[in-house]
Amino acid sequence: MAEQAGADVRVAVLGLGEAGASIAADLATLGAVVVGWDPDAARHANDVELAGSAGAAVEHAEIVLSINSGAAAVDAARESASALDEGKLYADLNTASRSVKENVAEIVEACGAAFADVALLAPVPRRGIRTPSLASGSGAEEFARRFGPLGMPVQVVGAEPGAAAERKLIRSVFMKGLAAAIGESLAAADAAGCEEWLRDEIERTLAGADGSLVERLVTGSRRHAVRRTEEMEAAAELLRELGVDPRISQASAGWLSGLARDHERTRT
Repeated sequence: MAEQAGADVRVAVLGLGEAGASIAADLATLGAVVVGWDPDAARHANDVELAGSAGAAVEHAEIVLSINSGAAAVDAARESASALDEGKLYADLNTASRSVKENVAEIVEACGAAFADVALLAPVPRRGIRTPSLASGSGAEEFARRFGPLGMPVQVVGAEPGAAAERKLIRSVFMKGLAAAIGESLAAADAAGCEEWLRDEIERTLAGADGSLVERLVTGSRRHAVRRTEEMEAAAELLRELGVDPRISQASAGWLSGLARDHERTRT
């Protein structure tokens, strides 16, 4: 990646928390002129000029990156609206619902700017500008064109705002659900005195994971739903005996029970 790949690009970064500061600093290193703004005046990023307001940060920027929080996404767009106009690209990188992204797009596009709904798919602090992403919306192709050469892997998934956010949140059901299941099982293993053994089992399973494992989990759960419901109810009871709240175990039993009922209905 050329050190001055971002030369002559003016970028406003709204939000200088962990993710925003990392991406802003990388853009500055790549030669972009970066102006940042954050409601917390103590936040900053290396080689990034600080503005006194969102509007001031956006005023002379070609590209605006909103990287704060889903709860603040709409307000950030509203505070930037007076400085947005035709030719500018406003990218919302916050994790938020489809409806939030649609609301932000409406504000941005009413000003004549293009909108990109960007979903970041990995922790930003370790990767910065190299964080893989999905993009959708009227400005998705432009976002990919501008940020791909800077090192960000961007997959365009549609022209509708919210399409990228929707995919990320669906993926989060798996990723965060997996984390919860691992956490609960390790807590139980710790209480039972076999945490090291279980950790090795989990690592071995994840290291060998492929498409066949996914298929076995999906089809096996449907085929053996009744037996697996009983198994998870027994697991939940064990966790209670060990003093561990079986939230994931009990939810799994409920999900499997639902599969069993669905299977029974299709047979009658």
